[in-house]
Order: sequence, then structure tokens, then C-alpha cells
Amino acid sequence: MSDITRAEVCVAACADLFLGAGETLASPMGLIPSLGAKLARLTTEPDLLLSDGEAFLLTPESTVEGWLPYRKVFDVVAHGRRHVVMGANQVDRFGNQNISAIGDHAKPTRQLLGFRGAPGNTINHRTSYWVPRHSTRVLVEAVDVVSGVGYDRAVGPFHDIHRVVTNLAVLDFGTPDHSMRIVSVHPGVSVDEVQKQTSFPLVVQDVTETRLPTDEELDLIRTRLDPGSKRDKEVPQ
Repeated sequence: MSDITRAEVCVAACADLFLGAGETLASPMGLIPSLGAKLARLTTEPDLLLSDGEAFLLTPESTVEGWLPYRKVFDVVAHGRRHVVMGANQVDRFGNQNISAIGDHAKPTRQLLGFRGAPGNTINHRTSYWVPRHSTRVLVEAVDVVSGVGYDRAVGPFHDIHRVVTNLAVLDFGTPDHSMRIVSVHPGVSVDEVQKQTSFPLVVQDVTETRLPTDEELDLIRTRLDPGSKRDKEVPQ
């Protein structure tokens, strides 16, 4: 088991984002979250619905198994039956996310994707974030622009910022004031290392080590889901 890579630990951590999801529409953005959602579908959550992001529902091998008209997506979104895993150029201690711009919004130093669907996602259904490079530039005290809505600005019954998975750790907001805490650190990573790469104090309570993928999961990742090992380019060992 010593040959398990950091990328494979991250895939398993992303799969665990969907534990207990049942028949929920998974919308993972990026390679590692997509592998995680497919892995969950093949193991713990067989009722999970995977989409191509447009109109079709897919098997983990990307075979079309259903049709989801675009207008119906909004019914799913509005009733909390979706879990999106988005990226974040910045995310702060209360789960506000920025994918819009860096610097003053009136005159940003860097223009990014824009708000996209982040505001609607975060107030309507469960949202998690994937950060492939955990650093003080990404984990910031306060985001420059609020794209995804955090707990200090939360509205609506379906607001649920679930977890943040990074290349170093798994974090959540299960504290009394919903500030970010460390759930687990990946094998070979220390709590101090995670804190040094974060711009604000993290809550540290009963931190565990992120689990290793099982033999079954490793086989699925390596032979069925990502035989070309693209995962290791996103999260180098």
C-alpha cells in the first residue's frame, strides 16, 4: 500500500464528499472531483446521478443512460438535490469563494472566470470546493470578491458549504460560528504545514489522517477510471 499517491488519496476524499447522497445530481468540476464522483457511484453511492454538464446523465464510463433537459436542472437546483464541487481561486474562513477577480472589484489586478453559477449554487444546494494547490494565496482571510456565498452571508434553507478538499487536507465548517476547521490531514502532511499554508487560524479539533483508498478503489482508479494517470499531473506526488 506504500505506492498510494497523494492524488489517489484526494480522489478518495472527493468520493467521500458524496457519502449518503443517494439519488442526488453530482456536478464535479475538474479532474480529481470527477474521478471522486465516479468512484462514489461505483462503490458507496450507486444511485448518484452523473451529468455531462449539459443534457445527459452518464455512467462512470461516460455512457449515456438518461436525459436531463436543461430547464429541469433548475428544478433540481432549487430543491437542494444537487451537490456541486467547484474550484476556488480564493476561499475564506467562512466559506466565501472567489472565482471572479483578484484585487479591487472596481479595478481588479486579474480578471478571472466571473461569478458564473456560484451564487445560485451556494444558496440552493450542497457545495464543496476542490483546491489542488493549498496556499496562503488561496486560503485567505477574506476573499476579494464574493462569488460563492459563505456562512457569514448565508441565506436560504438549502445553503450548505460542505467541505474543502485540498492537496494537503480535508476541511469543513462544523464549528459554532461556521469558521473553517481541519477534519483530516493527508498522509505525510502535518497540521502545522496546513496552518502555514493558510492565511487565517484554522480550528483544530480531533484531527485525523485522511483515509487511504481501499484495494477495490485503487483498482477502479488505476484500471477503469484513470488508467493514464492524469490525476498525478494535477496533484504531483
